Amino acid sequence: MSAHVPPFIVAIPARYGSTRLPAKPLREIAGVPMVVRVAHRALQAGATQVVVAVDDQRIADALAGNGVDICMTRSDHASGSDRLAECVVHYGWADDAIVVNLQGDEPFAPAAGIREVARALAEDDAPVATLATPITDAHELFDPNVVKLVRSATGRALYFSRAPLPWARDAFAANRDVLPGDVPFLRHIGIYAYRAGFLKRYASLSRTPLEQAESLEQLRVMEHGHAIAVRLTPEPFPPGIDTKVDLERAERWLRQQT
Repeated sequence: MSAHVPPFIVAIPARYGSTRLPAKPLREIAGVPMVVRVAHRALQAGATQVVVAVDDQRIADALAGNGVDICMTRSDHASGSDRLAECVVHYGWADDAIVVNLQGDEPFAPAAGIREVARALAEDDAPVATLATPITDAHELFDPNVVKLVRSATGRALYFSRAPLPWARDAFAANRDVLPGDVPFLRHIGIYAYRAGFLKRYASLSRTPLEQAESLEQLRVMEHGHAIAVRLTPEPFPPGIDTKVDLERAERWLRQQT
């Protein structure tokens, strides 16, 4: 398999309002706003263009001078993908351009992972690609905040769920504290690569029952009959930041890296 990484754009949705962590993009980690750290990761990955899709001038101001483009978007988008669809139209990106959706709360996303999701899309004819990593801990498998997925032998997603997936019937009948070693349990990593033309189409797709039941926007893609390619991440993704506790954990993690 080719190690070539195609040209790709990184687009970062950064919404000011967050119910669990207000003004989240501007929260500082070791003195640097979270959204600035995310932008630097995108630049380190070698993106041809890094765009931060913002809905508040305060985020734009924090990013000034960091070598990224700012796209002021509407405040009423239902998801980050919908916000990025506005960027596609704004910049006029070609339909076949690869756009990596890097979440604005992933300040430690590894550059290798950002490149890998772009390569996964380039090497597959699916309109969307994403990453996963093996689950080895039973608590993680049964945690509804951890999104699980199953994929086909050809590397396409079959389903995403907050429920334990797949269900190892015989093993779990005997013991749910230890995971059987021969079952491919996978945790979803919330980074996506899209073809720009599909991003525009995604924004026009109606919300779907499974998407709403699981509160997982990627299910909208699958319920409308589109494929998602899944690759394993080449490097671990430290957990994203949703709460003040996550922020404190990120500070500790960063101190350990130095």
